[in-house]
Parts: sequence; C-alpha cells; structure tokens
Amino acid sequence: MTGTRDNHATALLIGVCLLVTDPRSALAADEGDRIDESIRVIEEIMAAPDSAVPEAILDNAVAIAVFPSTIKAGFIFGGHRGRGFIAARHPDTGAWSPPAFLTLTGGSFGLQIGGQAVDLILVVRNRRGLEQLLKNEFKIGGDATAVVGPVGRHAEASTDIQLRAEILSYSRTRGIFAGITLQGSTIRADRDANERFYGERFDSTEVVIDGEVEPSSMPDAVERLQTTLATLAPPRQ
Repeated sequence: MTGTRDNHATALLIGVCLLVTDPRSALAADEGDRIDESIRVIEEIMAAPDSAVPEAILDNAVAIAVFPSTIKAGFIFGGHRGRGFIAARHPDTGAWSPPAFLTLTGGSFGLQIGGQAVDLILVVRNRRGLEQLLKNEFKIGGDATAVVGPVGRHAEASTDIQLRAEILSYSRTRGIFAGITLQGSTIRADRDANERFYGERFDSTEVVIDGEVEPSSMPDAVERLQTTLATLAPPRQ
C-alpha cells in the first residue's frame, strides 16, 4: 500500500511540474477557445437574415478574419484591442486554410466614455488585400482600406466604395450591427499564439497560403472552423 501511495504521489508531482514548467498546452487551449468563440459569432451573425454578411460576398471572399469580443474603451481618448485569426481560401479549390492568429489594436479621439465588447469580422475581397493583411504589421487605411459592408443575406455591395474596397468590415455590439472606426488600426501576426497552437513559430503566410502546417499537428478546433466556413462558403466544384 505504501508503495502504491508513493507511486501516486510521484505521478502527481510530475504532473504538477509539467504544468508549471511547460504551460504551453494550457495556453494553446486559449487559442482553441478563441476559435470556438469565433465559430459561435459567425453562426449567430449568419442566422439573422436581415443583418447577416451577404451570401454573394462570402461566396467571393478570398479570406475572412474574426476578432471575437474586441474590447472598446475610452474616456475622451479611446482605443480597442482584440485577438483573432485569419483563414484564407485556396485560389483554385476554394477550400479554407487553417487559421493564423492575429492581434488588433487601435486608438481614437473624440467625445466618448465607457466601454463595450464588439465582435468584428473582416471579409477580404481580393488577393492584394490578403497579401497586405498578412504582413507582420498591417495598418488599416495605410496599407488598405476597410469600409463597412452591406448587410442582409441576399444583399449585394451597393456603393462604388464597397465595390472597390479590398476589405469589408462587420461588427456586432450586444446583438446589433453597428459601424466601428478601424482607420489607423494595426493588425499584427501573433506568432506566439501560432507556436502555442501548432507547435511551431509560423508566420501568417506560412499558415494560410504556403500550407506549412502538417495535418497531424492541427488541433480539433481547426476542423470545426473549416467545417463552419465550408458550410457558409463551400469549396468550388
């Protein structure tokens, strides 16, 4: 009995030491949770016919970036910060890539007070927009312009600005769509998150364009995301 107790104690001690010395597995779960939260955001937004991202825009999207629960806060000076990801479509098959993780930061000045959480979706409409966004540091308004996209499941881009825009933005606050000022915001590759999630320090291009991630190293959350995106914007036949 004493030997059994000693073995159990030793196993417990080893497990505790592993958690303390190598927290990456616990942190990687945060990225999985981020993907699952984004899936919920996408599904809820698309379930509202009058305020959904139009099907025609999703069908022709080159990529999609999602930042769930982006925090907006300010007192005169304001700002927002979020953590999300981007997934791109293969140019020939339309199949969705694994996600590469991103951070979003921005600031503003004006009459404002308080704070709120915003779910943000960026729909990338052409290859140049995708290549710009995948840079290690991408500034909206400098490298490319993001404009508020049309809403409604069967709506089309309705203005010249929307037709020409490389990136369309959609945001939801407390279940209601509203515009969010993104000009001057910066999107950066989150290589730390990529390393926690995939086990290697990939940059965004390696994940979503070059296909460097081995299928065997993809956590289950990747398949859940790809299934959701393929339902909304199926691969080409």
